[in-house]
Amino acid sequence: MIRYARLGYIALNVSDLVRSGDFYRDTLGLEEVRSEQAGTRLFRCSDQHHDIALFAGEPGVKRIAFELESPAQIDNLMGSLDRAGVGHVPIPEGDRAAMATGPGVRTWEPAGGCTLDFFVAEAAQRPAVPYRPTVAKILRLGHIVIASPDYERSLAFFLDTLNFKASDSFEGAVTFLRCFPNPYHHSFGIGAAGRHGPGLRHVAFMVEDMDDIGKSYWRLQKAGVPIVHGPGRHLPSGSVFLYFLDPDGMTIEYTLGMEEFPEVAPRPPRALPMVPESNDIWGSAIDKRKGTVGRIEADADRPAG
Repeated sequence: MIRYARLGYIALNVSDLVRSGDFYRDTLGLEEVRSEQAGTRLFRCSDQHHDIALFAGEPGVKRIAFELESPAQIDNLMGSLDRAGVGHVPIPEGDRAAMATGPGVRTWEPAGGCTLDFFVAEAAQRPAVPYRPTVAKILRLGHIVIASPDYERSLAFFLDTLNFKASDSFEGAVTFLRCFPNPYHHSFGIGAAGRHGPGLRHVAFMVEDMDDIGKSYWRLQKAGVPIVHGPGRHLPSGSVFLYFLDPDGMTIEYTLGMEEFPEVAPRPPRALPMVPESNDIWGSAIDKRKGTVGRIEADADRPAG
C-alpha cells in the first residue's frame, strides 16, 4: 500500500517567465527562492523548499510532484506501477538537484501523459528561514485539478495503481482525491475533458482566514486581476473560495478551510449532482474564462523508446 505525505510541488509552464514570476511573487503572495536551474523560477508558500516551479513554455502543467511518506514507499510505488504495466524511471539527478528533492520515481499518467514525480523529502533541503506571508496569509499549497481525455481511465489509475482515495465526485464529471493518508479532502482532482478539452482547471492555495478571501477580492480587482468565480463556498469540501486568473489566463484559487478525513474508517465518497448549488452553495456567478487555459505538457521528459 503506497503512502504519501502531501502534494509536493507543481511545475507550470508560462509564456513570460518575468511577468508571471513577478505576479506569483507580488500579487499572489508567494516567496521566491533561489533557483539553480536556468530558465526556472521557484516559489514557496510554506516551510518546504518550494511549492511552485515556473518554466518558460506554452502555458499549462509541466509536472506534478507528490512527496512520499518514507523511502520504503518507493519500492511500493514501483511494484504497483509494474503490476499495472505502467512505465517509470528514477527522477533524473539533474531534476532532483534543481527541485531539491530526495530520490524518487517519475511516471506518466496513462491517458493524458501528465508527468508525475513521487519523491522522498530530505530535511537538509528545506530552507532554514521560515516562510513569511505577504499580501495574503497563505498556509500551504492546496491542490490541483486537471481534466483528462479519458476520465475513467485516469481515475482508475489514481485509485487502483497509485492508492489515492476518492472523497467526492460530481456525476462522472470530476472526482476529488486524497493522496492517502493525507487527511485533506483533496490534494488532486481529475475531471472529464468536456467542452474545454483536457488540461489544467486550477491550482489552489490555502489561506488562513476569511479576511484573506475578502481583502483579496478587492485587492486583486484594484490590481486589474480578473476574478472568475466567488467568493463562494464549495459543497464537497466546505471550502470558501476565490478564483482569479494569472497573466496567461490560468486559473488560481485562494481557498479557506477543508474537510479532513481520518485514516481509519473515513466516510464513504459521495456522488453529488452536477448542479450549481453543488459547486457553490452561495450562488456566485462563474466567468466563462474559468478553467479554460492550461495545456498538459504530455509525456514531458519521457525517455525515447
